[in-house]
Amino acid sequence: MTYDLYIGDRLFSSWSMRGWLMLEKFNLPYRSHMIGLYSGSMKQDMEPLAPARLVPALRLPEGTVLGESLAMAETLAERHPDAQLWPEDPAARATARWLCAEMVAGFSALRGQCAMQLRHVWKGFVPSSGTLADLERIETLWAHARRISGAQDGPLFGTYSLADVFYTPVAARIIGYGLPVSEANWAYCLDLLSDPAVRQWRAMGMTVQYDPFPYPQELSSMPWPVGGDSNAKPVSGGPSLNEACPYSGRPVADFLELDGQCWGFCNPFCRDKTVADPGAWPKFTALRASVNDS
Repeated sequence: MTYDLYIGDRLFSSWSMRGWLMLEKFNLPYRSHMIGLYSGSMKQDMEPLAPARLVPALRLPEGTVLGESLAMAETLAERHPDAQLWPEDPAARATARWLCAEMVAGFSALRGQCAMQLRHVWKGFVPSSGTLADLERIETLWAHARRISGAQDGPLFGTYSLADVFYTPVAARIIGYGLPVSEANWAYCLDLLSDPAVRQWRAMGMTVQYDPFPYPQELSSMPWPVGGDSNAKPVSGGPSLNEACPYSGRPVADFLELDGQCWGFCNPFCRDKTVADPGAWPKFTALRASVNDS
């Protein structure tokens, strides 16, 4: 039983991130397929999924196509009750549904002024009054969630749920634009962005180069706060300390240098996602440890 998930460019598609986290974080089997949001091929790429017209879209193992993230979330929760995508407690579950529904329908000022981007943090960004109102509402909802769940920090409802999935791109906007929220909520945003799955999503997005970069600002920037200041770099050749790619097990053909050591990978994508954030990949971390400890 494998799902087919159709996503857009990882650095910018907040809704695609939500769809991917639903499957990745709850260990549901899937294959991902890229839709060309910025390459001009989106309409053509989406035709086999009609009448779905936006990313993400999900094809169920039986062939049914779903659009809209909330419909995907409810369907996956229904099909996989043991995965506990929603909180177990009835009051918490109802509240989590409310928060997700309001996220889908609201916060238009925040979304309009602060397009999601995961490359860096803008310095000196000035939010509009509408964006500030959206931030105040978000903090009100998060506080309400914690009153219902009793969770002082970490996931909103104590254990990771779809509520955290839906608000991860909100956290990316708050951090990426340096938006004003409470210290506790800033920490929550950083917790969401520090999740290994989110780091991997960003690292995969960083393998694509954009010229010009979408959604520019006439501002200076700082490195992304989690895994955003990598000291790895691609190199043209080996020899590498490893003979097999840490991800596929296939022979190495592409290489990076990290801390004076050369490591090999089976293709440029495996190399480049590791260059973007070496610490995001447990298999690469384990390989380094095994070689350096031997």
